[in-house]
Parts: sequence; C-alpha cells; structure tokens
Amino acid sequence: MPDETQLFSRGPNCYQCRHFAISWDPSFPYLCRLMGFKSRALPAIEVLRADGVFCQGFEAKPAAPAKPDRPISPTPKKPVDRGIRYG
Repeated sequence: MPDETQLFSRGPNCYQCRHFAISWDPSFPYLCRLMGFKSRALPAIEVLRADGVFCQGFEAKPAAPAKPDRPISPTPKKPVDRGIRYG
C-alpha cells in the first residue's frame, strides 16, 4: 500500500484497488464496480477528468494469503482399469 504522500501526489493506482476490474467489452476494457462505469482509460483518470480531484473511493485490495514454504505435491492417480483387453 502506498503511503498517503505518494497517493495524493500521483493519485490512486486502480490496479491496487478492490473495486477495479477488467471488462469483457474490448471498447471499454476497464471497470469501476464502486461507481458503476466502464471506460477506455483507467477509472481514476476518468474521475480526475470529470471531477478535477483524485478518486475518493480507492480501497486497497486485501493482502494475498501466504504461500506454503514448500510446494504441496498432488497425490498420484491410480490407473483406471476399463476392462479393455488387447491382443
């Protein structure tokens, strides 16, 4: 999470916001769920253009869960006997 000085000097980063999503629409690829609109530019830029202030709805995404120290190996699959006999 950026500190407040960085956030207010450069604006919020939509990619780090919990309300940001990618749309299915290629003409309007970015989506803000909080404000309910799709746009060609990042939603924070559209808000700045429309209101003249940085987006006030920014909420940081929750932290990702910690990964395990070692990879978990999958259990081996048993061969399936389908009753087919060749030869």
